[in-house]
Amino acid sequence: MDVREDTLHGMAERAAFREMKQGTAEDWAVIGRDYREFARGLPDRVLTHLKLLDGDFGGFPVCRLEHSLQTATRAHRDGRAEDYVVMALLHDMGDTLGSYNHPEVAAAILKPFVSEELHWICQNHGAFQGYYYFHFLGMDQNAREQFRDHPHFEACREFCEKYDQAAFDPDYASEPLEFFEPMVRRVMAKPITSAYAKAIAEE
Repeated sequence: MDVREDTLHGMAERAAFREMKQGTAEDWAVIGRDYREFARGLPDRVLTHLKLLDGDFGGFPVCRLEHSLQTATRAHRDGRAEDYVVMALLHDMGDTLGSYNHPEVAAAILKPFVSEELHWICQNHGAFQGYYYFHFLGMDQNAREQFRDHPHFEACREFCEKYDQAAFDPDYASEPLEFFEPMVRRVMAKPITSAYAKAIAEE
């Protein structure tokens, strides 16, 4: 039975090839259609994953979700643009699966939807945040200096100083995750840069 005949039996239509080099335009029309639908669900998956940080304190004064909400709330109340606020909200979402490189995980998820500057801030905020505590762990407090001549150095330093390192106050009244949900959906509605941007365009 051809894989495409599955639709007659209540199963989702699928490509028929066993190796990609056997694929046809018809196969890729099926895959492209499903890809577009799957891509539209990205904000839901991101928000669901962010909720995994709820109640995870790791010894900090607030849990990781509250830290994320507080960072985003501070940025929002300071008048930052929506994409900046979303970056602030998601900057630590890599903690669960990227325990040794969490900034890179979050940055990779955000990259298609934000400017190069915001992506750089997210990707490198770990070294800049270290200015406030690396020396207590026997690490180089001035690790951020390796980026001193980078054009986004000051923007990343400011993000950490004003929002990230300041977002551990148990008494701060952060906005709930629901407040930011529409922002996440708008920012992630369409990629700015992605090798797959054309594939998700409406036919």
